[in-house]
Amino acid sequence: MTDHRAPLLQQARAVLQSAREAPGPVRSPCVSVCRMDATRGLCEGCLRTIGEIGGWSELDTSERLAVWARIVQRAQPAAAPRSDGGTP
Repeated sequence: MTDHRAPLLQQARAVLQSAREAPGPVRSPCVSVCRMDATRGLCEGCLRTIGEIGGWSELDTSERLAVWARIVQRAQPAAAPRSDGGTP
């Protein structure tokens, strides 16, 4: 399984920075890796929940940016589950 967190984190930060500098349409975080992680309840590609994915087209700009902000939190190394089952 490929870890998409680093490039997604970089993309998320760029989207959030761009929104601060020049508000406009907010693109989808989808990276065409559509597999749900049953343990975390997140897409392995974009780190969104099923609800965030399904509702994306109905979200306004501020709600979309909030999803991107949650992706930043989810993509942080500390948010990644440890393979030994412990907490960081």
